[in-house]
Amino acid sequence: MKKHISLLIITAMAISMLLSMTGCDFFKSLNPPKINGVKLSKYQIVCDEDGLDYNTRAAEYIRDAIRERSGVKLDIVDDSAKERAYEIVVGETSREISRKLDAECEGLEFAIMAEGGDIALEGDYFIIAAAAYYFIETYSFTPGHIITFADDTIVCQPIVREAKNFIMLIGDGMGTYQTKIFDYMQRDVEYSDGEDFFYGDLLPYQGYSRTRSLSGITDSAAGGTALSCGYKTYNEYVGLDKDGNAIKSLTELAYELGKSGAVMSTENQKGATPATFSAHVDSRDSSSAILESQLETMQKYGTIIECGFDYYTQKYMNDSIEPRITDTLATVSANEKGFFLMYEEAHIDKHCHNNDLDKTYDAVVRFNQAIGRFMEFAFYHPDTFVLITADHETGGLAPNDEGKLTYSTEEHSAEDVPVFAWGYGADAIHGKTLENIEIAKLFASLMGVEGFGDQGEEWKDLIYGTEE
Repeated sequence: MKKHISLLIITAMAISMLLSMTGCDFFKSLNPPKINGVKLSKYQIVCDEDGLDYNTRAAEYIRDAIRERSGVKLDIVDDSAKERAYEIVVGETSREISRKLDAECEGLEFAIMAEGGDIALEGDYFIIAAAAYYFIETYSFTPGHIITFADDTIVCQPIVREAKNFIMLIGDGMGTYQTKIFDYMQRDVEYSDGEDFFYGDLLPYQGYSRTRSLSGITDSAAGGTALSCGYKTYNEYVGLDKDGNAIKSLTELAYELGKSGAVMSTENQKGATPATFSAHVDSRDSSSAILESQLETMQKYGTIIECGFDYYTQKYMNDSIEPRITDTLATVSANEKGFFLMYEEAHIDKHCHNNDLDKTYDAVVRFNQAIGRFMEFAFYHPDTFVLITADHETGGLAPNDEGKLTYSTEEHSAEDVPVFAWGYGADAIHGKTLENIEIAKLFASLMGVEGFGDQGEEWKDLIYGTEE
């Protein structure tokens, strides 16, 4: 009798251990989903052996999501592997279905094609993430589910949901022609995805922002404060209104709403723009005061400050910048209430001050890489609002009579800067020229908070006088 009881106990423990290790995958897979009558387990996932990391991550996302939902674990192989009768092909590959998939996609559109037993997903660069998410969410992959694909090609838009995550991407010194730099020149840049356009141009909602401060042409301190706090202020002021009073930033607002916050920049954390999202001081040059204020912000609000990565090689993009973006996103997105994150590419401004067009190009490409990673996150998490803009333009960059880009100054200019947005509520900026403080107010409004920032009109007279 004791032997039987012991055997039962051992058996129960073994089953318990099996369940904990497999997450019940075994039991789920007893009744796998079927695609056009074929068990899902007969499929394999294929991506390009030498393709972009976006495609590899999309294949991994599909594999992991299918296993979590159905218990079926699919292999990922590159397109040099032997072809099977049933494949899910991710991105451009050497497979026949990839060559046949030639849909007319514009902007952020992607395509899904079924033919015979194969399915192919294609989307440019980070847009493949939107295709992978759409594929998983639309067709489900729960046990016993019957999925039907007609032999056809469909063109789709990314899924959008009400936002709980908010990302502001700032190209310091980035005016219109900094974003158009690819139209005027091409350089071989090691860390490029191979793009020849600014990624913001893919976003369907676009407008402009006025950047003047109470001092006239803004500096990064006043420009950053406008974007962070929704107040026009004087140059040099960091997180202060015109009277020198500390004013609430979006970082602090996020904390009040239970969200996480993060401030990132290729500049060191004492730089004016990261400081305006994490400090309150009366001079952008007061490094010790900024660091002291930032320490208080980190301790009080738990804000992550991750700055100082001015690298221009593929190794550093792979080993430093991209992992820091990925790790920071993983940390803040663990908060179920969401997050606010500001990321700055600081060196567009610096190279424009030096009128160095080649290095300006390099910095814009690097900003593109960061935009791609943040947009990829947004497509896997469609409850994310993303806005790309600048605190001001630097260098007066514009084409000359010969059609070549040239600088007209080594200083900031008063030119309007472009705004690009994606996500729930992004249409609010489309086709409009906004004051920069309205951007901060839009973020707050989408977080559910009205009355954020300066609600008065005095700043208009101080800046424009009777001009308006």
